[in-house]
Formats: sequence, structure tokens, C-alpha cells
Amino acid sequence: MIAITGYSGFVGTELLKKINIEECVLLGRKPITGSYKHQFFDLSNPVQDLDLSEVKVFIHCAARVHIMDDNSANPIDEFRAVNTKGTLNLASQAAKAGVKRFIFISTIKVNGESTTGRKPFNEQECAPEDPYGISKAEAEQQLLALGQQTGMEIVIIRPPLVYGEGVKANFASLMRLVNKGFPLPFRSINNNKRSLVSVYNLVDLIKVCVEHPNAANQVFLVSDDHDLSTAEMVQLMAKVQGKSNLTLPIPTTLFSLAGKVLGKKQIVDRLIGSLQVDITHTKKTLNWVPPYSVENGFKLSAKIK
Repeated sequence: MIAITGYSGFVGTELLKKINIEECVLLGRKPITGSYKHQFFDLSNPVQDLDLSEVKVFIHCAARVHIMDDNSANPIDEFRAVNTKGTLNLASQAAKAGVKRFIFISTIKVNGESTTGRKPFNEQECAPEDPYGISKAEAEQQLLALGQQTGMEIVIIRPPLVYGEGVKANFASLMRLVNKGFPLPFRSINNNKRSLVSVYNLVDLIKVCVEHPNAANQVFLVSDDHDLSTAEMVQLMAKVQGKSNLTLPIPTTLFSLAGKVLGKKQIVDRLIGSLQVDITHTKKTLNWVPPYSVENGFKLSAKIK
């Protein structure tokens, strides 16, 4: 039996398509249509007992997610309450119930925010900068300690930006702009590189980690293994949608200036900067390669409504 949290989220929804529903128990606030076993659970409430007696593998996808403009009075405490304390509570219950393996979907933000001017991130690095990344990093550390104490196998997966059909936020907005044929000022942003991962490749890796013996007590970075500049990303979005690539050569220095003047430096840094991950360890340890090319992933994402 496999227990899954975050089953109604972007990653969890795709995961349910690839796993036998007869082998699943869903943990969350609302049951979903289908023949799934379900137990009520609220990640922000640590005082809840779960029946995990039949569970062998636990896949923890739920989280308090990163928000660009978080107006919480004390965001670090709110992230820790869910992502750190809530996760440890789940894992502790899983260990007591005899669950063999706990798979934690973390984030590349545990590594940091940028690889501009440096080598790609690797799985051994940990330098989070924002409350979300810090809460996930602390969860990772506590999970690994719990695994050492109890013998439950811990698997940690750190994805960068995850995209696919139904994705929202900036990726979806950019895809729509390209589809509408608007001239976009991104042709000169061609020296940066960003790692992405389609939800299809991420779910495939999660499935491998459910059973692969070499996954135990490891941290894995994941990507499509094909990094793109912003200009290349826009070009590929145009190609998969059958549109002309209408981009203008606006210098990156103007983007940087606009970011400072408008107070949008973080957004601009993501647009013109680099964030790359090295998945050599993942591929070698698990004998895994991403089954979907980045072009396949973009084609499926083009169904965004």
C-alpha cells in the first residue's frame, strides 16, 4: 500500500494517473472521485492519528508552497508549521507504523536561488535563502535524522520549476503570451540557463524511487536534462504551438534597471539569471534518464487553457 499526500495538487494529480488506485490510500482534507481509500488529514494540525498499518511506502507531496509576495506576519513560522513540523509528524507516525520508505518532495530552493556565475547545483549543497526553502531544508535534515534513528528509508527529491498540462503562474502566462503572437522582449536573454522538469518526468522518477533499492537514504535532483535560456524557452513555446517566434532584442541591462526601479528585482533575476541542476547522481544511482524530452513536455503543456 502507498500513502500519498498532496494528491489534489499539480504533481499529485499526475501521480495518481500512474499508480494503481487499489494500492493507494490518500491522506488529506477532501476525498476525490474514484475508488481510492481516504483518511482525513490536515498537514497544519499535528495532533492527528493515522492508520498506516498497511502502508509500505509514503509519498509526501503536500506543502505550504512558495509565494512571491508573501504578506504573512511571520512567514518562516507558518512555513515551518506545515513544511517542517507537519512533515516530521507524518514521518514519525509512518516510522512507528512500520512504513519501509518515506519519499519527500522537496524543492531546489533548498540549494539556493541562483547559479548565475557558478556551477550547477548538486545534491550535496544546502543554502536556502527564503522561508519556504529554509522550512524544506529543515524538514530534510530532520527526516534523515529520523531515518537513522528508526531504520525507515528516506528519499528526498528536489525539483526545480515543474511544468506540464494545467500548470499555472509564470510558465502558463508566458505560454499564453506566445500563443497570442505578442512581440516579446526576450531575444537577448540567451546567455542564461535554467533547468526545468516536466511533471511527467518528475512522476516517473517518483515511481522509480518507490522500489529502487539504491534510492534509500539519498537526495536526488531532477530535471529534463536539457537546460534552456529564456530566449530558447520562448522559441520552443512558439514552435510547439505553431506560432512565429516574435521576440525583440532588448538588452538585459535594461531588464536589470527596470527591476530595480520597479521593485521587481527578484522577478527580473529569475528572467535573466541562471538556475541549473546537475542530475548526474540521480541518473547513475538509479540508472534513470528522463523519458520525456523537453519538447515533449512543452507540447503537453501547450494544452494549457
